[in-house]
Amino acid sequence: MRIAELDNWHQLLKDPSCKRGSDRSQGLGKTMVIDKGMGIHSFTDFVQVAGPYVDIIKIGFGTAVLYRPEVLRKKLELAASSGIITMPGGTLLEAAVQQGTVHSFLETISALGFTGIEVSDGTIEMDRMKRTKLIKDCVRRGLTVTTEYGKKAAGSLIDPEELAFTAQCDWEAGAELVTIEARESGVNVGLFDEKGQCREDVLDEVIGKFGKFDMLMWEAPMKSQQADLLLQFGPSVHLGNIAPADALGLEAMRRGLRSDTFQFGQRAEYTDYMI
Repeated sequence: MRIAELDNWHQLLKDPSCKRGSDRSQGLGKTMVIDKGMGIHSFTDFVQVAGPYVDIIKIGFGTAVLYRPEVLRKKLELAASSGIITMPGGTLLEAAVQQGTVHSFLETISALGFTGIEVSDGTIEMDRMKRTKLIKDCVRRGLTVTTEYGKKAAGSLIDPEELAFTAQCDWEAGAELVTIEARESGVNVGLFDEKGQCREDVLDEVIGKFGKFDMLMWEAPMKSQQADLLLQFGPSVHLGNIAPADALGLEAMRRGLRSDTFQFGQRAEYTDYMI
């Protein structure tokens, strides 16, 4: 076989689920990756390999201010050229709120080339009016707004009633997605217990509050968590705080190309090889 033909995988092997093409065209099954400090070469390799399957890259926590500006701009430009939204971590916006520098923060991220923002109050307290104003101000600046529900403190749980209210207010203010907090660890916070396992009772309560989930994103840094949520909601679920090294593996799970979700694959009615 000639090298030029090596990318001609059968469509049923590229996507046994037969869903990812339509999902991607409808903006479903988004993947948000958290970048905790990749250098230019690593970032370039990551975008070349996994970029087609990543929708958002978050420059984690407050790390954006620690980059040399020319390095950060190069990363943001590379992501933008691949159609990937970039945003600083929500903690950096919380620091700006705490320090009274929100206007300067928003001016700076726009000038640097960020195309999105995460509005959160995982560490600070922010009243509803201030949260709504921030979301609307960011939308007016042309930023794609993702908000986050939940606190970062160990043992913090999801209040389904509060989540439903917060999500509705955020969506009405212009947020495109509401993310459910699980930190970068996925342990003992939000949906997950001290071992990183899904709290099924909490998930059931949340499911009972929402008719559809196409505007919710679940932070799920562990493979087991990703598999649980994929099996619960299907390939179309939005998942966040994915490690760069895990992005391609997650896409394989979405398509039914890993044993965890092998059942997503469609059984062919014909075969090109008799066994």
